[in-house]
Amino acid sequence: MRLTILTTMLLAVITAASCSKQNDTDKETAPPVDTTNFVSRTTGVTFQEVGHPKGVTDYVLQIPASYNQKKAAKWPVIIFLHGIGERGNDLNKVKNAGLAGIAAKDPDFPFVLISPQCKTDSWWDVPSLTILYNEILEKYNVDSSRVYLTGLSMGGYGAWAWALSAPEKFAAVVPICGGGTPSKACVLKTKPVWAFHNADDPTVNVRESRNMVNAIRDCGGTLVKYTENPTGGHNAWTKAYSDPALFTWLKAQKL
Repeated sequence: MRLTILTTMLLAVITAASCSKQNDTDKETAPPVDTTNFVSRTTGVTFQEVGHPKGVTDYVLQIPASYNQKKAAKWPVIIFLHGIGERGNDLNKVKNAGLAGIAAKDPDFPFVLISPQCKTDSWWDVPSLTILYNEILEKYNVDSSRVYLTGLSMGGYGAWAWALSAPEKFAAVVPICGGGTPSKACVLKTKPVWAFHNADDPTVNVRESRNMVNAIRDCGGTLVKYTENPTGGHNAWTKAYSDPALFTWLKAQKL
């Protein structure tokens, strides 16, 4: 009996060791991620030019501090569209505005952040932004299934317009104190959208956001979120962009 028990235990040990060795072998033979074409980038905030621009020629870029160490990583992207006050040819205006200004304080901000600048007396136009979008996917080590779009005021209008025009490009959209075209809102009924507005906004009437959110819901959309603060004036973005819950929600969205 003792011999039988010892034999059984020995076989169990041999089998376990064999399985462990097989698992180790499997791990060792897993194909490595090809980083041959990885290009190191200056981390933090830099000013960049669009390679083949149309209307948008320049943008503020923020690269996470660990970008060059994590060569195999595909980073999520946020494209931030500023408001009317940051138009022109001075990227410092964009650098300090809205999400760009808040994210710049965090070198480990876990997204590649792209903040283009709209020229003086112009408006956000989809063809120019599409050129930038394509360049981002080609130039940086990013995940095309996790590109997020946001904007404030004029940029909120731009975010709605671009999302309505090309919903397939974005995993989620965050328009802040802007407005869109409710009659076209049904294209966003399956798109994660989180809109923000203040009820007492004196610059862009809160109905602009309410109408878009209601139009999506009327189409059967269940993925739209809406945060309306009773006060705060036009600035609904500082509170929105300072809330970690927004970025937790963004990271959970994927095409």
